[in-house]
Amino acid sequence: MRTLPAMLVLVVLSGCGSGSALSQTVIDQAARQGVAPDLMYVVDLPGYELAEQSAGAVGEEGFGAVYTAPGGQQVELRVDRGPYKCVGTCERDGDGWYTEHEGRQEYVAVRASHYVRLTSQAEQVERAVLKQAAEGARPAVGDGTPSPPPSPVERGDLPENGDGAPIQPTGPGG
Repeated sequence: MRTLPAMLVLVVLSGCGSGSALSQTVIDQAARQGVAPDLMYVVDLPGYELAEQSAGAVGEEGFGAVYTAPGGQQVELRVDRGPYKCVGTCERDGDGWYTEHEGRQEYVAVRASHYVRLTSQAEQVERAVLKQAAEGARPAVGDGTPSPPPSPVERGDLPENGDGAPIQPTGPGG
């Protein structure tokens, strides 16, 4: 009987912070802002949810978003190209880097042509959880390419000649 409540807690907690995927609307918006489709990522961070309205361009073609917790805590996701440049004292940790600087902590997972960085207030998220989320980052759902623009609407109510403006003859007062 004692294992049932423990299993129920695990099921409930496994649903928290699902990281959820980016909607196609957000992917399209980020692409219009100049984000490279291959840099759009999401993470699974227990207790945090993606704030889709925060997703967008960072730098020339990088991607950024914020994950929020019910208590108002935030974790920033940044994905960009090039070598990672550490600020503060960096510590090699697996295939990435961990650092704390000026009251903030970050874990950076280094990929072949880009890096995935998660940043939060120091000690807000356990280091191992931050590392697991950054290393487990995955491309946003969708094929990573923007949707084609909608085709123009065909209207049948406009005249064939002229611009269709009403005729307003001049007269008194006009």
